[in-house]
Amino acid sequence: MNGAAWNPAWLQDHAGSLAMENAWRGVETQYIAASMKLVDSLEEQGLLEILLEESKPPAQRKSPGQHYLLLSPFRYFPQHDSRFRPACQSGLWYGSSTLDGACSEVAYWRMRFLLDSEALAADGELITEHTFFQASVRGNAINLMAEPWAGLAHLWKHSTDYRATHALAAAAMAASIEWIQYESVRAPTCALAAVLTPTAVHAASARLERSKQEWVCKATLAGVMMIRKNGQGRFEWRPE
Repeated sequence: MNGAAWNPAWLQDHAGSLAMENAWRGVETQYIAASMKLVDSLEEQGLLEILLEESKPPAQRKSPGQHYLLLSPFRYFPQHDSRFRPACQSGLWYGSSTLDGACSEVAYWRMRFLLDSEALAADGELITEHTFFQASVRGNAINLMAEPWAGLAHLWKHSTDYRATHALAAAAMAASIEWIQYESVRAPTCALAAVLTPTAVHAASARLERSKQEWVCKATLAGVMMIRKNGQGRFEWRPE
């Protein structure tokens, strides 16, 4: 799939300032329990977390003082592809306009991880812990849920073929587009954000910390269920 699927002029004529002020994102937090096994006090835990943070690859184009949860995806080069990022290229920050949408994305990738691991699939389940938090996404963007982009929704929402979205993301970055808004495949009508540069995602540390929610996720071959640790939230997702 190449850029001929859309008019290259759209990247200028149908781009502009756009914001998703309360974007939800879910990240796995299993590492906290794992690292606590190595220490005997909160002071040692804090020191270990600092050492781990300093050992991570540097993020490119970051803003001063930016929270590590906003930078983390841009540090790595995942070997699997995602909707707007080919395998082995720099990661993107994905967020959702709703908490349910973020849960749906986490659930899908937990199911993928389970199915891709022969040992886990044989065991039949995978239990993980996750933190959900909010941030603001702002900047020069294209909205694939609006015309003329929406007329090519069959390309942007394909369940397995990401060639069109990969080509679009590459062209968007070349045109100084900072993020892409698109409709979730797993949670229809929910808007998602694919942030192409870390300077387009923002959250004061205090606000980000206040928004955090802790969830436990159980993925099986039949589906995924998630329960908030304080008992005030439940979510279930099953593949079609």
